[in-house]
Amino acid sequence: MGKLGLIIKREYLAKVRNRSFIVMTFLSPVLLVGMVVLIAYLTKINDSEKRVIAVLNESPFFQDEFIQKENMSYVHYDAISVEAAKDSTSSLGYYGLLHIPQNNEMESAANNAILYTKDSPTNYIVSSLEDIFQRHLRQERLQQIGVSPTDFKDVERNFDIRTETFSGEANVKGINEIKAFIGGGFGYLIMMFIIIYGGFVMRSVIEEKTSRIIEVIISSVKPFQLMLGKIIGTSLAGITQFAIWIFSASLLLFVAALIFDIDLMALNANPAMDNLSSVQAPPTDELETYLKEMLKIPWLTLIFSFFIYFILGYLIYSSIYAAIGAAVDNETDTQQFIFPIIMPLMLAIYVGFFSVFNNPHGPIAVGFSLFPLTSPIVMLMRLPSGIGEAGVPVWQLAASIFLLIVTFIGIVWFASKIYRVGILMYGKKPTYRELFKWLRY
Repeated sequence: MGKLGLIIKREYLAKVRNRSFIVMTFLSPVLLVGMVVLIAYLTKINDSEKRVIAVLNESPFFQDEFIQKENMSYVHYDAISVEAAKDSTSSLGYYGLLHIPQNNEMESAANNAILYTKDSPTNYIVSSLEDIFQRHLRQERLQQIGVSPTDFKDVERNFDIRTETFSGEANVKGINEIKAFIGGGFGYLIMMFIIIYGGFVMRSVIEEKTSRIIEVIISSVKPFQLMLGKIIGTSLAGITQFAIWIFSASLLLFVAALIFDIDLMALNANPAMDNLSSVQAPPTDELETYLKEMLKIPWLTLIFSFFIYFILGYLIYSSIYAAIGAAVDNETDTQQFIFPIIMPLMLAIYVGFFSVFNNPHGPIAVGFSLFPLTSPIVMLMRLPSGIGEAGVPVWQLAASIFLLIVTFIGIVWFASKIYRVGILMYGKKPTYRELFKWLRY
């Protein structure tokens, strides 16, 4: 085994045999699953609590409209004053009092209606009540111009435009957003892995530098071999930990859901978001179409591309982390260098979501999917659409991977020059000017 292999083996074993590494490898899934189960349980309790609205309707309108819902119920008051209704609502602990004053016109009665609450009401409560008034006011206005209730139902009927590809295949609403979320999930995993395990490489270099062990090691191997061995060894340890996390967390989550009878889908059942969602849930007869569309996603290509972009992206950023670790004496001095590294990753996430959602083949999405420091994330957001026609052009995918490889070679070369000089520098806080000076050595 060559020197590089020995360094990789040493770094890998040093990480996986570390007590904190072992503890966090098995403790993190337990904590993660425990947090998810706790959130699901609290959500279930929160959703089971109904808000009670007292209704004092003194008008002849809206008599049968305030009916019980899953998260709301109504209590009707009759022949009582507003002040007495307020006192009763407050003493009984109801959420609020809706007062509709006496009026012979629906429009005036609705305009003078008031919702009394102890604190500011939630958006969901207000929107639900406004929808009731709005629907009947619209119907009343149409009846005044001669539109019957039957005609009103026809007017209110929703219209959905049919969309098809040029080949005649039907399109499904929201599928592009779903694909972008899937690709964004893969990209987010890459970003988190780079930040977490790139920091491991940097801290490993700092520890060996401050303990002066590096002076012994550097006498036997070249700085480039040492840096590359640390990067590969730490990445292998990280992949091992990541695989254990995914397997154990999935198993624990499944077991916890069975034991505690918790519906994990309740995490998405937030009624306050119902009025804010722009994409409605598909009808039952369209679920099969959505399933077919999901099966059309090139999963094998997406997973294979994930590993390619993951490896190349991690190698690029971990090389920078290793160079930073060699240039400083402690983690405090790394703060001035960390933000410029994380900024492209954050930019890729946010710009990627905005650009890929709206126009996955637009100039912004294409540009960021080609730029090496952001392409591992943005390109994965575009790949669920496929490769070739109606997807990512082959030349863009090839150019993105080629630019990543070239950038990796260049950054490793620059990082090794900083690493070679900085690894033996002590007691001096480096500046950007000095780092550029080291590149010329």
